[in-house]
Amino acid sequence: MIIVPEREIAGLLGRADAYMAVEAVFAAMASGDARNFPVIREAIGHADALYGFKSGFDRAGLALGLKSGGYWPGNAAKGLTNHQSSVFLFDADTGKCRAVVGGNLLTALRTAAAAAVSINHLARVDARVLGIVGAGHQSVFQLRAALEQRDFTRVVAWNRDPAKLARLSDVAAEHGLPFAAVSLAELGAAADVIITIVSAHEPLLMDAHIRPGTHISCMGTDTKGKQEIDAAIFARASVFTDEIAQSTSIGEAQHAVAAGIISADRITALGAVINGTHQGRTSADEITIFDGTGVGLQDLAVASAVVDLAVTQGVATIVDF
Repeated sequence: MIIVPEREIAGLLGRADAYMAVEAVFAAMASGDARNFPVIREAIGHADALYGFKSGFDRAGLALGLKSGGYWPGNAAKGLTNHQSSVFLFDADTGKCRAVVGGNLLTALRTAAAAAVSINHLARVDARVLGIVGAGHQSVFQLRAALEQRDFTRVVAWNRDPAKLARLSDVAAEHGLPFAAVSLAELGAAADVIITIVSAHEPLLMDAHIRPGTHISCMGTDTKGKQEIDAAIFARASVFTDEIAQSTSIGEAQHAVAAGIISADRITALGAVINGTHQGRTSADEITIFDGTGVGLQDLAVASAVVDLAVTQGVATIVDF
């Protein structure tokens, strides 16, 4: 069995690798070559933690396995990341455990890659202002990956605690881009592309905030009851997602579906755009939404890439199991 510890991930997998792995698995999902299995996510009754499993199988890449982990809100005070996870890969021919991979950085990279894939395939080619809602740990990964998808000239951002926006300002400065902390209304008025990456249970961006032509990547809603944007926005948007079943049940679209604003048949798998079976954006005025719910196949794709790189570079540990 191959072991790739968390400490090795940063030196192995870059943003380009994560992007290619996620884009390929979205395409495989849309073509029917890859399938996610039902998600298990539960409050364990200890440390206020949420714990669960995401799993699936990609026949195209022969990636079979699961990510096990969750959210421990008290970890920051212990010097640890609140999100903790590990990825287990199995041999598709025998069922034998092939590898165990640290999943914390991988989760951040694959989540940012998913938003980046959506921006590349759905945002206007002339998008110049990038907006970020939220300034938590994941926001920096989102910003770095998004900036590679268009020739952005400015970054605007909002966070409940404005002091945390400094981390985003620093990244913008690294790219030589002006940065502004703004209100949500100002962000919606200025941004051509918006990434929401917050853990919220009521909408922050409202329908009146969103201009025609905007692309929105909703990346923070992955549980029933969470919500980042006004459900009314869905009525005038073309909606895309990683997986439709999750989008309607635990993703951002859950509220629009429950309210009867849209139905599941109004939601398109992003992989269909990647494969060329759906045209994606059809006009400069079209509002597009990507509902990034996070699927197990994303984790398996990036973990498989890491294992191959670790073996090639000689940093994997191999044990009898």
